[in-house]
Amino acid sequence: MQTEKVADHIVNWLKQYAVSAKMEGFVVGISGGIDSAVTSSLCARTGLRTLCVEMPIHQAQSQVSRGEEHIALLKKNFANVSDVRVDLTPVFESFKKHAPFTVDDTHLDLSLANTRARLRMTTLYYFAGLHRYLVCGTGNKVEDFGVGFYTKYGDGGVDLSPIADLLKSEVYTLGSYLNVPESILKAAPTDGLFGDSRTDEDQIGASYDELEWAMKMKDEGKTKSDFSGRQKIVFEIFSRLNSANQHKMKPIPICEIPPSLKS
Repeated sequence: MQTEKVADHIVNWLKQYAVSAKMEGFVVGISGGIDSAVTSSLCARTGLRTLCVEMPIHQAQSQVSRGEEHIALLKKNFANVSDVRVDLTPVFESFKKHAPFTVDDTHLDLSLANTRARLRMTTLYYFAGLHRYLVCGTGNKVEDFGVGFYTKYGDGGVDLSPIADLLKSEVYTLGSYLNVPESILKAAPTDGLFGDSRTDEDQIGASYDELEWAMKMKDEGKTKSDFSGRQKIVFEIFSRLNSANQHKMKPIPICEIPPSLKS
């Protein structure tokens, strides 16, 4: 990958999009992870106002610290960067208090995890509306178009996606070029939505390197019968998630009414 040229291309694309849309800048949710760090760094380089938003919900201190370290570095290097912190923990707890559920609900943990992501999306659009900013997505290609590892109308609810055509490995390469803090480059990827230490790999069952391999194999028309052992397991994981999450990757289906029924 021609890292410098890719970075410049994304920065120019972001700036041109914002100018054409007559918007004043960008708002980015900062998680302490590589994707949000790279995205906010690229937004900062446009010279347009870039608001970094921290939205902890029972967040691990390590994630908070990495996010704060990254924001401090951005503000030091770019005068157009500002930040705000909104503790959404009380909002989340209030929601749990008033939403009906039972402790043995099968999908409770996942539903609450997705609720966290949707509370954050609402917060980002609150600030976007205040300042005429665009909500900048932080999803990469493997998450957005490979396994659909994101929350529909949560971190998937954005105005534009600058790194969605980059594989996770390419995001790391770009992060190194953009001088993202070493603590973020070395941290195990996690969505931080469950209030514990589980990583993305723990949830998915495969690493991003493995998923990139499976994505390439599927694009080449391979099937699970072409593999054995760990490769077969990874390919099956990728194929299952890719199929199950197509509803996230495709446009919302519209029931088209035949003209004859409207006449």
